Amino acid sequence: MCSPVFASGFAINEQSVSGMGTGFAGRSSAAEDASTIYGNPAGMSRLKREQVTGGVTLLDAHTDINDARSSPNGGTNEGDMVPLIGIPMGYYVKPINEQWTLGVGAYAPFGLIADYEEGFGGRYFGSRNEVQVMTLQPTVSYAFNDKVSIGFGPTFNHITGSLESNLSMTQAAPDGDVKIKGSDTAFGYNIGILAQLTDRTRVGLTYHSKVDYTLEGHTKIDYALLGGQKKYDSSMEVTTPESVDLSLTHALNDQWTLYAGSTWTRWSRLKEIRAVNEGVPDALSGQFGEIREEQNWHDTWAHAIGASYQLNKQWVLRGGLSMDQAPTNNVNRSPRIPTGDRKILSLGTGWSPSDNLTIDLAYSYLKEEAVKVNNHNELGQSYSAEYENWANAFALGVTYRF
Repeated sequence: MCSPVFASGFAINEQSVSGMGTGFAGRSSAAEDASTIYGNPAGMSRLKREQVTGGVTLLDAHTDINDARSSPNGGTNEGDMVPLIGIPMGYYVKPINEQWTLGVGAYAPFGLIADYEEGFGGRYFGSRNEVQVMTLQPTVSYAFNDKVSIGFGPTFNHITGSLESNLSMTQAAPDGDVKIKGSDTAFGYNIGILAQLTDRTRVGLTYHSKVDYTLEGHTKIDYALLGGQKKYDSSMEVTTPESVDLSLTHALNDQWTLYAGSTWTRWSRLKEIRAVNEGVPDALSGQFGEIREEQNWHDTWAHAIGASYQLNKQWVLRGGLSMDQAPTNNVNRSPRIPTGDRKILSLGTGWSPSDNLTIDLAYSYLKEEAVKVNNHNELGQSYSAEYENWANAFALGVTYRF
């Protein structure tokens, strides 16, 4: 299990607290506050006042590991490998005139962490991995009229990543470690269109581009049988996938609003994890010149429905249900990202003590289907287990209008 358990692969959903309350249904059509910069930049045209939105989500993830078997025999399977994670977000929107609106957002679109205990039974196939992506998105929207608007924002993305696993070539020798680290900055974009079909129905379409990274860093190999610690320059190519979100928002009346949405993500871009190390001696190049882990992920769909109820002028209540496919497969799934298809129940509320201030709260509960890991390598090491993941998320957001 990894930190972004509320989205497939290593994507993160938590870019909006108000959106989290409805299970991210209507992500590209709701445009309720400045977090629409991520959900649909065209939605900025609906915000008629200058405003700032900020928030944080806390993820509390848990894993049960059952029926674990490993070779060589031994090793623990505690399943407590994901620490409590905080995910921040912040947005600013300023209308310029009736047509043009400017904004900027900072958020985390991708990330994961899995940090197993020392002596973990599957340590030869992954003992620790972490990915963090932070994005800055300046954004502009243009309203053709009061019905249709478009929005566009280039994204400046910084990624840091690390992969660790244990190393042992004989059962008699103590374990060593292989640690790969790198970082890069790359560019992408976010584009969307928003259309008011009727007085009560709105539809939004958003495209988040792929981003190609080449993580430059180093690989450390610390193993007594190889003469201690060795360090090599390394590079690793990673592409975060494009996605398309289609959403619908429909106001039944002055109190009830319904939301629905589907998101397609092109996870099939991730065929393997491959680190190329420079300067490795010929005697070791076959094993350490390139370090590969097959992934063979597939594209995924996520679907969500939700509703909000305007209790009075100050309070709105929200709820939503989401279903999200996992991109992993039963052959290549490893302890690094042992996820399965998931269902998520979300609840939320918004409190507006004045016209200038709104405070949003949200809670989500996630439950994944049980999945199996079955790994082996040419050294005769193997690990198999059943993983069952669940998680809680708690979010707080504040919007202030000037």
